[in-house]
Amino acid sequence: MRSGLSRKDIQGRIKELVDTLFINIPSGVGSHRKDLKLNREEQKQVFKKGAKWAIEKGFGTAEDIEHIEERGCIEGADPERVSEKAMERGRAQLGTLGSGNHFIEVGYVSEVFDHEAARTLGLWKDQVTVFVHTGSRGLGHQVCDDYIRVMMNASRKYQIELPDPQLCCAPISSSEGEQYLEAMACAANYAFTNRQMISHWVRETFEQVFKKSPRDLQLGLVYDVCHNIAKIETHTVNGEKKKLCVHRKGATRAFSPHHRDIPIDYQSIGQPVLIPGDMGRCSYVLSGTEMAMKETFGSTCHGAGRVMSRHQAIKTAKGRAISREMEDKGIIVRGASRGTIEEEIPEAYKDINDVVDVVHHAGISLKVAKLVPMGVVKG
Repeated sequence: MRSGLSRKDIQGRIKELVDTLFINIPSGVGSHRKDLKLNREEQKQVFKKGAKWAIEKGFGTAEDIEHIEERGCIEGADPERVSEKAMERGRAQLGTLGSGNHFIEVGYVSEVFDHEAARTLGLWKDQVTVFVHTGSRGLGHQVCDDYIRVMMNASRKYQIELPDPQLCCAPISSSEGEQYLEAMACAANYAFTNRQMISHWVRETFEQVFKKSPRDLQLGLVYDVCHNIAKIETHTVNGEKKKLCVHRKGATRAFSPHHRDIPIDYQSIGQPVLIPGDMGRCSYVLSGTEMAMKETFGSTCHGAGRVMSRHQAIKTAKGRAISREMEDKGIIVRGASRGTIEEEIPEAYKDINDVVDVVHHAGISLKVAKLVPMGVVKG
């Protein structure tokens, strides 16, 4: 999200802002909202409508939809393909950040690499931005668990040889394949809704802290994109247009300029690509390219990637005051627990600057702006 505020506008209030975000948006393992528990019918509507459901309920504006991948709703979702256990896990978790590497990051644009693309996205130097990273929470995790069992059986049924059990699968046109895509669409639409609601509470938090109107704050959505999803797309393979199932796991879409599936106002620059780093360094906004369409099915990486396991990171952080270390760098961090913050120490990740340089020079996404954190809420 972009804002109408500059870095100096919030410097003296960042601690209050991060504390208020932490209060207003539940985070951590098993986090849930006491003020919002869906009944079965409402939950099915979330699965079918995605972000549109949230906007109909007053969470955000109709303009937001234009800047969400697939306009915030994957077609073909069938709530009957979602287990009762998955439904139950998701019922109270809508509008929550969750745990692990999920975060809300308030930062600013420290550097602009492509001034034309930045103008198109409404970004400018020293502008305050908000980065939200979360997904379908326990519901999506359970859908995954449920269908791993289905896919293990399907792999045997269709005599698919697996070099690793984690690659279990089924033909897309099989009943198992179709059912999974229908369940996955429900989880994706839940995730779009979740992020839309969190964005709404981010806006409300800024209004609460700065006592300014939405018009003054100008908190607008730059883009909302997935990074763990299978999509049916048309790509050119050996000179022929083919319909493919593109599964981006730890990857994100990077469609080229003039692609019909990106927002009208971004057609000239390509799809915005969001690549977050760690809480101590920076994140990037990039744009998709024609090279990505030719080389990687319109895809790029989705983040810095870990170099330490969570257990290793906690061991490395032992005896250190990580929140204090971050504060000394000018970054206020709040987490659901001390363990959460220790798992996410900056050195647990690759240096995002190196990662982004690789995708930029490979031509599969091009640097637009660098965002430096000022305050982070960790799940």
